[in-house]
Amino acid sequence: MASLDMFLDSLLFLIPLLHLLAAPHTKVEESFNLQATHDILVYGTPTSAPSARLSATYDHFAFPGAVPRTFLGAVLLAGLGQPLVWLAGFQHAQLVVRAVLGTFNAGCLLVFRNALAEACGNGAARWWVALMVSQFHVAYYVSRTLPNMFAFGLTTLALAFLLPKTDARRASVRRRQALGLLVLATAIFRSELAILLAVVGLHLLVTKQMTLGNLIPLFLGTFIAALAMSVPVDSYFWQKPVWPELWGFYYNAVLGSSSNWGVSPWHYYFTSALPRLFLNPLAIPLVVFALLQPGTSLRARSMVVPSLLYIAIYSLQPHKETRFIFYAIPPLTGAAALGASFISTRRSKSVHYGLATLVLVLSILTTFVCGMAMLLLSSLNYPGGDALSQLYAIARTDSSSPTTVTVHADVLTCMTGLTLFGQNHAGLPLALQGQPLPTTDLAATPVFLFDKTEERPELKWPNFWMKMDYALMEDPTLALGNWKTVGVVHGYDGIEVLKPGADEAGPEGNRQGYRVLGLGASVARARNTVRRLTGGWWVGPRMVPRIHIMKRVKDVQYATA
Repeated sequence: MASLDMFLDSLLFLIPLLHLLAAPHTKVEESFNLQATHDILVYGTPTSAPSARLSATYDHFAFPGAVPRTFLGAVLLAGLGQPLVWLAGFQHAQLVVRAVLGTFNAGCLLVFRNALAEACGNGAARWWVALMVSQFHVAYYVSRTLPNMFAFGLTTLALAFLLPKTDARRASVRRRQALGLLVLATAIFRSELAILLAVVGLHLLVTKQMTLGNLIPLFLGTFIAALAMSVPVDSYFWQKPVWPELWGFYYNAVLGSSSNWGVSPWHYYFTSALPRLFLNPLAIPLVVFALLQPGTSLRARSMVVPSLLYIAIYSLQPHKETRFIFYAIPPLTGAAALGASFISTRRSKSVHYGLATLVLVLSILTTFVCGMAMLLLSSLNYPGGDALSQLYAIARTDSSSPTTVTVHADVLTCMTGLTLFGQNHAGLPLALQGQPLPTTDLAATPVFLFDKTEERPELKWPNFWMKMDYALMEDPTLALGNWKTVGVVHGYDGIEVLKPGADEAGPEGNRQGYRVLGLGASVARARNTVRRLTGGWWVGPRMVPRIHIMKRVKDVQYATA
């Protein structure tokens, strides 16, 4: 069984790594921490004239977002990732720093697995790992630089420390550590975790595992320590006194501005988000089963009650996103694993338990296959990152490309994969205006400079477009002057079913006559191959044009306004 445990434990790290490699690009929600990590690695933390130097180089001064966010996560990623980036090369820096975050979160999941084995037995721990790695969302998101995923590791550790321990003194220490971690996660990364902190604290008080005399000093001490970490660091990077999570709480909870991003019904988390997060249709029945069995109900309740109370209270917030309840998945999956272990340990005693165990195994395998299919489809959702990769390939093989290539990237490109790491494969301090660009072997031919202007008036000036060599555009008609579309990158647009005789576009073009590049071309080739084998049938991703890669034709004069 030791080899089985080693294999299962390794999957906690390998499956997220597979998701990272299959979907290396990011979206706009992840951009703050990723861009901040890039800027710390490239520009450092100046001590002389910090205001001028930070505002001239750091991305968050140009794109501050709705509310300030903490830099602590980015500082840690940059610090831990710097030697690894040096070893791997800066062209792989985005993968490296995401892998660092993913490894931390996977390590926290491993701690939870070991705590569950101590509290509920190795059987439950093995089922927990199988259920966790067969899910899609957690493995997909643990390496993504969302504030939620910086908090995820801390909450997972905290909930692991709250599981029953064989030693009473160690259990008492772990409970104090758990509360401290929840305070840190709340005060630094995600203010909504105050709900989970309050629920856990109340649960410990009701079950007499802690007293107010223990809880209040612990809370105050850790809260002051969290402020001592966040406020000085974030005030330095924002160049003004700031506690980011207070701003976030005021903006989202007090002003209710989060509703600007959409409103969902109160039951959304229970009826939509949780079933999708579990993915396995037997997971929720297993949780209920564990709660109803006398032998598992007590341990199941300790994991389920705080998690469901957190979700229920948070459901009062009108704006809802699945990632806001990721923290509840490890303990709820722990309860499901308890139910699965109860069934499997009795498989030799009853035909019914034997069949139920077989069904559980098949459900996990099926869920894993579905998760891999979801990974494939999700990887097609980043046309901006795909377009960037194709642009590099085109420009670097074009003998007419200048030494410094200037590229305009539109909003869709920036929102679906264009990051500072992607723009800056050589790790050059390109934002230092007025200084000569440093030269390296990697960046010698050519260096890419990106313009991300969003203002419509500027985009209507012919002189603006005369400065560009290439453009990445969702709408090619917005580019003024004489431009040639050298390729089109497609993006995912749902599932399509093609019957024999239905129209199809080859991998080298589409109905507009443009050459399809990147993942869209790969999907087209796969579709055409499958249709030849199936007599014309195809069920798979529908890909539609998203971003045009355009090159300016420079020998044509522009009209002047």
